[in-house]
Amino acid sequence: MMPEKILVADDEPDMLNLVASNLSIAGYDVIRAVDGPSVLAAMADLPSLLVLDLMLPGLSGLDICRTLKADSRTARVPIIMLTAKAEEVDRIVGLELGADDYITKPFSPRELILRIKNVLRRTMKSATESNCLTSGDIVLDKDRLEIRVKGKLIHFTATEFNLLLVLLERRGIVQSRSTLLYDVWGYENAIDTRTVDTHIRRLREKLGPAGDSIKTVRSFGYRIGK
Repeated sequence: MMPEKILVADDEPDMLNLVASNLSIAGYDVIRAVDGPSVLAAMADLPSLLVLDLMLPGLSGLDICRTLKADSRTARVPIIMLTAKAEEVDRIVGLELGADDYITKPFSPRELILRIKNVLRRTMKSATESNCLTSGDIVLDKDRLEIRVKGKLIHFTATEFNLLLVLLERRGIVQSRSTLLYDVWGYENAIDTRTVDTHIRRLREKLGPAGDSIKTVRSFGYRIGK
């Protein structure tokens, strides 16, 4: 099998070399980009995943994320954001724009590789499941990798697809935030439950009025249906 292709975007040479070399050792085919325009150019090769620093010259990481998620050809390429600890607002905005995960600097290469494996596994899972699940006007087709509301196709990320999939598969059963972090994101520990809240909010917005079927259980988590 051909190695999975990972696009790494960072304007700091040391950071770019660190990430790229560790991904190469882990068996990935690495493409490098040092600014916003070169990221968009490299996306023409449709990598398996994008590791995206938010602070890039030429075009910010948030603008790149917005552009890629608005294009049907690149919308499903998962994105892991690299952020500084002080960029909490940017992290939340990035998740709302459709990024699949984030990791704050400084970080260990092992943690980044684990995050990449988890995101790629979720993406692969969403591509291999079968059958349809429904709740009211929502239909999730695991064969076609489609979510429809009243027959209208909804654009989504792999993480959003798997989040809705877990809720539908456990319809009527409350899922804690920590459970969702483990089953959807693959986190062993509840690193930041706001990640779940951000994705739920974005999923509700995409589903429109049908998103009201995703119920919040105060101070605990979420469920779909009764």
